Amino acid sequence: MSKYSKFFNFLTYKIIYFNFKYLPFNQAIKLPFFISRKVYLRNLKGKIKIESPISIGMIKIGFGEVGIFDDKRSRSILDINGNVIFKGSANIGHGSKISVSENGTLTLGNNFTITAESSIVAHLNIEFGNDCLLSWETLIMDTDFHKIYNEFGELINDDQPIKIGNNVWIGCRNLVLKGAVIPDNAVLGANSVVSKKLDVENAIYVGNPVRCVKENINWKL
Repeated sequence: MSKYSKFFNFLTYKIIYFNFKYLPFNQAIKLPFFISRKVYLRNLKGKIKIESPISIGMIKIGFGEVGIFDDKRSRSILDINGNVIFKGSANIGHGSKISVSENGTLTLGNNFTITAESSIVAHLNIEFGNDCLLSWETLIMDTDFHKIYNEFGELINDDQPIKIGNNVWIGCRNLVLKGAVIPDNAVLGANSVVSKKLDVENAIYVGNPVRCVKENINWKL
C-alpha cells in the first residue's frame, strides 16, 4: 500500500469534520488536527483558533503510547463550549480530557504535550506557555464547580485564572488549582498540589503544600 493510500485510509469522519467545523477553509484543507477514532466529541459549540503557521497533523488528539495505560480502550473527551487557542503544535495523549465552559478560554503554547490520562477544566482562563509537558493523571482546573457563600450571601470561592510559564514539566498525579501561577522552567514533582503563585524560576517544586526544594535547574523535553 502506498503512503498516499495509507494516509487516505487513516482519514476519518472525525478528522474531516473537526478541521472544517472550526477552521477557515484555507487552514482546514491542510488538516492540522488529527483526531483519534477513540476521541469522544462531547460538545463542539465553542471556537478554536490556531495562531501559528499551519501544517498537516500539527495537533494530535487521542494518540500516544504510554506503557501502563491501555491505549486501545482509553477514551479521550473534548467538551468545548468556550475558546481554545493553539499557539503551535500540540500532542494531547490518549485518555486525556479537555473541558472548556462557555465563558472559559484555554490557551496552549507551542510544543504542548500531555502524555496520557490527564484532564484540563477551564471555566475562566487557563494559559500554558511554550514547551510544556504534562505527565499522566494530572488535573488542572480553575474552578471549584460549586459556589460557596458566607453568612452575608457573598461568594467566597469565585473562579481564578491559572497561568503556566514556558518550559514547565508537571509530573504525574499533580493537582493544579485556581489561582496557580507556575514560572518558567519549573518542574513540579509527582503528587504535588499548587493553588498559589510560585515565584522562583528554574526550580523544582514538590509537596502539599507545595514548596521549592531546588533552584538553578534546567530540564529538557
